[in-house]
Formats: sequence, structure tokens, C-alpha cells
Amino acid sequence: MVAAKPGTSPDCLGMGPAMAEASRRGLVHDSRHNLQLRGLVVLLISKAAGPSSMNASCQNYNMVSGIYSCQRSLAEITELIHTALLVHRGIVNLNELQSSDGPLKDMQFGNKIAILSGDFLLANACNGLALLQNTKVVELLASALMDLVQGVYHENSTSAKENHITEDIGISTWKEQTFLSHGALLAKSCQAAMELAKHDADVQDMAFQYGKHMAMSHKINSDLQPFIKEKTSDSVTFNLNSAPVVLHQEFLGRDLWMKQIGEAQEKGRLDYAKLRETIKAGKGVTSAIDLCRYHGNKALEALESFPPSEARSALENIVFAVTRFS
Repeated sequence: MVAAKPGTSPDCLGMGPAMAEASRRGLVHDSRHNLQLRGLVVLLISKAAGPSSMNASCQNYNMVSGIYSCQRSLAEITELIHTALLVHRGIVNLNELQSSDGPLKDMQFGNKIAILSGDFLLANACNGLALLQNTKVVELLASALMDLVQGVYHENSTSAKENHITEDIGISTWKEQTFLSHGALLAKSCQAAMELAKHDADVQDMAFQYGKHMAMSHKINSDLQPFIKEKTSDSVTFNLNSAPVVLHQEFLGRDLWMKQIGEAQEKGRLDYAKLRETIKAGKGVTSAIDLCRYHGNKALEALESFPPSEARSALENIVFAVTRFS
């Protein structure tokens, strides 16, 4: 198995170690960087795979820097779908509004704008997919969108429950749900990029595996941040269905976990600082780090089927940045 360790090779698209580290912090945007990593990964894996020997049907597409124009369009479509989802998830639950949150009419107007804006982006994505004139790619991206909706629906239905802290899911169920909401779009977009270049099923599967495992390792890395940051505010909350918490609960057993939840309750509210220290004292955090590195290694294994190149090195750097915790 390939060990996930820091790399140093920059690539032709500018994804050196520094940008890979920035990508770890935010797949779209953080306070210092504006990154569209999903589209970038699609471009990088397209360049890493190169043209296929069976690419006669792609001759009508222009190739620039080893990437077909249709693959560039796919990268843009992937970002449109992801951005549309983010806009739609910005809708406010009006039933939970308080008077201090602002006028109700303003919130209602904001919700309408979020819905219309997200739908506009999705409509443009669908139009772009049609222009690619590839039914398999349309099917892949449509199924990815269905996965996203299913995954987000489950997240929202869980968090809407008053007793959602009692949600009992194992790590296998967590992986399935996380793939739907965080991994399917990238994995299937990488596979679609190979389909556009007419690569065979084996190459398509390796691209899918890279996208899947890279997205999973990134999500676990994100879940770990409240538990591994040196400076974490006591008021910072975390998802009780995140990877470290789910693993912690599996090690403890249901009864002990509910006892710890009860001990962390103060005046009807959950003391996240106290619960965080309890979880850090168990095995959940270290197991989540191991799981993150496992998915990172799986992503690196998938890349071994691609020839050595700067683009492949850039994809490896992304994995190295996500699986580094020192």
C-alpha cells in the first residue's frame, strides 16, 4: 500500500503543495482563498489520463494542454451543480426564526432568491450537459445530482429532529451517507471525464475511485478539525454525526455514549466543550485519522494506473495535504 506523505511536485495548473494545503482548508472558499477544487480535480485527472487510443469521436473537440474542451466544460458543469447546491442549502428555516434575526419578509425574500438562483445554475448545468452530446455522461451527472439530494435530505431530516443527538448510526452507514452528500459528485465527474475521452472501463473506474476516496478523506479531515486544532473556542459546536463522534460511539457502545451525552448537558443545553474533551480522551479521534489516511491511500492507489506526470503529482499533493495532521 502506498503511504500518504507530503509531496513536493508542482503541476502545470499551479497545484503545488501550498495550493494543495489551501484546498484542504476549503473546497470552495475560505477567508484567504477562492478555490473551485472539484472542477480543478476534473481537469487534473483529465490531463493525467491523457488522450485515449479510442478517441476518434473526440476529434471534433479542441485539445489545449492535454485537456479536451468537452472535459473543460464538464469541470464547469461540476462546479455549477455544487454551487447550486450550496445556494439551495442557504435557505433559512422560517419556523426557527427569532425576532432578533431580522424582518420575516426579508428572510422570505432571501429564500425565494436562493431557490431561483440555485435553479438557474442547475438549468445552466443541464444545458451544458446536453451540449456535450454524451448520454452516459448525462446519466452519470444526473445520478450524482440524485445522490446529492438524497444525502442532503437525510442530513436535514436528521438535524430537524429535536432528539437528533440520539441518532444511532454505525461507521458503515456514515460512509454510505457521506458518499451520497459529499463524494458522489466528484467521483462521477471524474468518471465522466474519462468517458468523454473514450477511455475504457478500467480507467473510468480508477478515476471514480480517486474522486470517491479523495472526497471521503477530505470530509473526514473536515470533521476532525474541531478535535485537533490547537486553538478551539469552547463555544464551537460540532456535528454529533461526524466521523470522530460516530467512531467514538461505536467503541463505547450505545449506553455509555448516552450517559456521556447526559453528563455534558447543562440546563437543557449541550456543553460542546466538555463533550469534545470527553471524545478526545477516547479512541474516536485517532480512529478517524486512521480512516482518513486509509481513504487517502486508496486514492493514491487509484492514481498508480495513470502514467507519471505533473498532473498526477498535483492530484497526489491534494491527498497528501488532506491526510497530514502534524
